Amino acid sequence: MTKNLKKRIYTSLILFSLLFLMSISNFVLGYFLIIIGMVSFLEFSKMNMIILNKKKLKQFLFNLLFIIYIFLLCSGVFIFSSFFHLKIIIFLIIITCVASDTGGYIFGKFFKGRKLTKISPNKTIAGSLGALALSTLCIFLLFFYLTKNLELYILIVGLITSIGCQIGDLFFSFLKRKSFLNDTGNFLPGHGGILDRVDGMLIGIPIGFLTLLIIY
Repeated sequence: MTKNLKKRIYTSLILFSLLFLMSISNFVLGYFLIIIGMVSFLEFSKMNMIILNKKKLKQFLFNLLFIIYIFLLCSGVFIFSSFFHLKIIIFLIIITCVASDTGGYIFGKFFKGRKLTKISPNKTIAGSLGALALSTLCIFLLFFYLTKNLELYILIVGLITSIGCQIGDLFFSFLKRKSFLNDTGNFLPGHGGILDRVDGMLIGIPIGFLTLLIIY
């Protein structure tokens, strides 16, 4: 096992512990949402500054749009988490996003194969299919555990959530490529920056949440 993989595993265990704490305490949730929002903005603005080197107005506008989006998303997650049933839905979607990211990583590493796109050379078709499969299986089993009902339409929620996650992942991979960065930062040992971990969630959470509310 490589040193970087060990770091990745240890950091993942810490992140899962924090996710559990956030699910049971709104105080912890609010505190870490602030940290995630602030660090994500700093990492985004760094990439933005490199890409739009001398275009100050565009830098300002893109930074403004991003910080508004992050603020609305984090505020929405915190406010909705005050309601028990909505909180369950939010964390159900978050776990599905994590499953999508995990499935993409494991299947991509194990099966390798043809590249998905030139935007991100590390992304493969096998990884993309693995992300779809694991996220769909995850939300299906969790939904069954919570409701004791086998609802096939929940598979659609898993698929759409994973697609949203992959779009977010590819978008920030494109920005990293344009700014000549391997990672958005070094905040998380073995993982890179905060944005490297939540990039897919920024799209996956709102899309998955709305899809589940509409279908359910």
